[in-house]
Amino acid sequence: MDAFNNCPGFCPSCGSILPELQVKGNVTCHNCKEEFQADVYSGEKSEFTIHFNTYDAKKLLNRTKQESESEADGPVVERKCPKCNHDKMSYATLQLRSADEGQTVFFTCLKCKFKESENS
Repeated sequence: MDAFNNCPGFCPSCGSILPELQVKGNVTCHNCKEEFQADVYSGEKSEFTIHFNTYDAKKLLNRTKQESESEADGPVVERKCPKCNHDKMSYATLQLRSADEGQTVFFTCLKCKFKESENS
């Protein structure tokens, strides 16, 4: 009896993850070297698409000052820009240091696009 028979994408004999299903033919387990028909995936083959933000230089150059100020790279906070003294900046956070230390906050001025960071 195959212990892993009900797990699509896994070898029914040894339980290892099976390699990606090719368009035609059978699939061979890298671990136990057994060959299986494509139905071992039980229709579970899925495709992933990653969509990245697009960058349109013409649109960036042709936008008005008001449009430029209203477009933020993230949430907006009341924080004075050290370069132009504008009172609103957007921010983003990342955990760059070890987990027991605070996160790093990156601020971007909505007016002049000056960037600064702060370790919290």
